[in-house]
Amino acid sequence: MDFDLVLRDARLSDFGPDQPSIDIGVKDGRIAALAPGLGGTAREQMQVGGRLVSAGFVETHIHLDKSCILGRCEGETARFPHRAMERTSAVKHTFTVEDVIERASGTLEKCISHGCTRMRTHVEVDPKVGLRGLEGVRALIERYAWAIDLEICVMPQEGLTNNPGTDELMIAALRNGATVVGAAPNYDTDRPAQIRRVFEMAREFDVDIDMHLDSGASAEELDTLLVCELTEKYGWGGRVAIGHVSKLASMRQPDMDKVARRMSDAGVALTVLTATDLYLGGRHTDHNVPRNVVDANRLAELGVVCSIASNNILNPFTPFGDGQLLRQVNLQAIVTQRGSDDEVRAAWDMTTSAAARLMRLEDYGIAVGAPADLVVLDAPDPVTALRTVAPVLAAYKRGRRTVTREPARLHRP
Repeated sequence: MDFDLVLRDARLSDFGPDQPSIDIGVKDGRIAALAPGLGGTAREQMQVGGRLVSAGFVETHIHLDKSCILGRCEGETARFPHRAMERTSAVKHTFTVEDVIERASGTLEKCISHGCTRMRTHVEVDPKVGLRGLEGVRALIERYAWAIDLEICVMPQEGLTNNPGTDELMIAALRNGATVVGAAPNYDTDRPAQIRRVFEMAREFDVDIDMHLDSGASAEELDTLLVCELTEKYGWGGRVAIGHVSKLASMRQPDMDKVARRMSDAGVALTVLTATDLYLGGRHTDHNVPRNVVDANRLAELGVVCSIASNNILNPFTPFGDGQLLRQVNLQAIVTQRGSDDEVRAAWDMTTSAAARLMRLEDYGIAVGAPADLVVLDAPDPVTALRTVAPVLAAYKRGRRTVTREPARLHRP
């Protein structure tokens, strides 16, 4: 067979240590063959050298529209009270479509450079920002289709039932580019009403749901239970994700396990936003500060589909970040003290195969016929890649190279 691309001497994420490397042949943007020593001709070849080749990383939860605004926000002056939402809200009226395009493009390119090929970005609407964030991010879908598949989840960051005009903007967004509907009931005076209204929107437009939920230091009043109830009531199992849910980190394990089983039974997935949850959490105390991060490995063991994502980058919610998902997963494993090979391997899935299941990406993975969305990492296997935060040396979207990064070289005397 003649190929457009062949990656030679590659190791896949499910290979055992004694399994020989293979070649990956690509034709017309899809994987056409997986076998050692592929013959035929190829217009482009890469000698992988026994390194890991993975399907591209999946970013399930990021905020492109408000990334990289740290320099224009009021500075942080104290650990508590933390005013991330207020500091961000104060500058949203300055956002223009062009401004959003510029900032979001820079963040998106960083994510692409670190091997991300699929992404769900949350975009907020309200009377302060209108649809400008949506319009700016929507412009990037086609502009960056050569490197990444981008979908938009519209959300009401500053309340829905208590913020007149936001409901209408949510509907407008769902009619004009948003394909997922989100929520942030922590900032609503009637949390259950916002959750119920979002389910109504999801049913009206037949879209998935992805909510910011249950951030806090106490496990009282879990909105997660209402989400599970409504998911079952409306038959939305497998189409609902919740992010943060840091209240679970304050629960005794038997109690947390009950919630996890409830989520698993209902088909509600979880995204842990490690850097943000660490940065914002535990500010109510000046000693024995809790980690505020849910043990995603434990929930995954109990059947919950779990992903780990970046959330905010260079804004008051998280004044750090470079779009490198492996860094987030590495941090998650460190914070939750998951260090065995099996635990690290399970964490790896949370930005690859499990993240793809959360977004219902049926064509994801390395298999004959699948899109050739591939990344080459400077490591032999997923466990080593995650332990060392291995750099992405090359990325491909539908068989076309999108990223090149040379391995580091030491210049000895």
